[in-house]
Amino acid sequence: MKIHEYQAKELFGEYGIAVPPHRVATTPDEVQAAAAAFGGTVAVKAQVHVGGRGKAGGIKVVTGAEAARTAGEAILGMSIKDIPVKKVLVVESHAEIVREAYLGVILDRSVKGVTFICSAAGGVDIEEVAANTPEKIIRFHATSRDFPEAEARMAASQLFGDEQTVEPVLNAMRGLFNLLWEKDASLAEINPLVQNDRGEVVALDGKVNFDDNALYRQPEVAALRDLDEEDVNELEAKEKGLSFVQLDGDIGCMVNGAGLAMATMDMIQLFGGAPANFLDVGGSSNPDKVVHAFQLLLQNPRVKAILINIFGGITRCDDIAHGILESYKRIEINRPVVIRLSGTNAEEGRQLLTDTPLLTADTFEAAVKQAITCAKEAK
Repeated sequence: MKIHEYQAKELFGEYGIAVPPHRVATTPDEVQAAAAAFGGTVAVKAQVHVGGRGKAGGIKVVTGAEAARTAGEAILGMSIKDIPVKKVLVVESHAEIVREAYLGVILDRSVKGVTFICSAAGGVDIEEVAANTPEKIIRFHATSRDFPEAEARMAASQLFGDEQTVEPVLNAMRGLFNLLWEKDASLAEINPLVQNDRGEVVALDGKVNFDDNALYRQPEVAALRDLDEEDVNELEAKEKGLSFVQLDGDIGCMVNGAGLAMATMDMIQLFGGAPANFLDVGGSSNPDKVVHAFQLLLQNPRVKAILINIFGGITRCDDIAHGILESYKRIEINRPVVIRLSGTNAEEGRQLLTDTPLLTADTFEAAVKQAITCAKEAK
């Protein structure tokens, strides 16, 4: 689960991480009032769950309340990556930035703990730094709930090269670490963490992601969820007991099991196709799930063909077949459908689908290639 920058900064404040004065605004009048209260220069920042706000014109630094209002009107009326901007954050921006750094903590399965990522090259995409100048990144780990004081202090001393900043940087590291553990976050980052001309170390921007599976024990975190920012299809899928993630391709995928779903998407790309989604109907033998899955796939106008790849274990192939037949009764399926059934009751399932509009394939590879061909012919 993602949250907005202003929500991340509120959490930072709870954990003792310094942030600049700020206010959330939903109208140009509120933007103007916030800017007037701060006086001088402010940053008006779009609050959306996507990156690239600055490049899209979603961040403007202006001086004066009238200029802030104008910026607010422009940003609140725009969409960034197809997401409409409904809120902005007005941030006091009087101090001059002397140095910028990146600071983040992530859950890292490879070390069975937490990895700290720090870099004196802040204010830019950390992925670019990692790819182009990896020597600028400092990493260290914590494999218990104990804060790694010695490693953190060494890293803190290198970020700004100023002895006076070591303790506040160390405090920010400790705050992110505690936030990650106590709130079941999977990532917490500050980019940039700045040293300004007042001698302060401040988090100018923040990002926190949470583990959806832990929200049941984090009601305060769950309350931060902005459903307007989330994919409607993904929310609907969750309600129906399906695991679904929308992608950009044109081949709709319906698969049982997360591993097979990933392998199916990989195979589609291997043979030159593009998956439109990740969709795992799970281990249930409930035909209604198949109907709901079809409805999700057909809502996407980019889908040109549908690939159903089932390896029956707990999931019975004949139950999947019954679900497919029920789908054809309930909804209009106007795209080619390729199906591969293997495993428990596969023969029974194939017999049920005899004399239907479905295209069947005996092997995984054949099914993928047939779905790609159908998608190309439909364009």
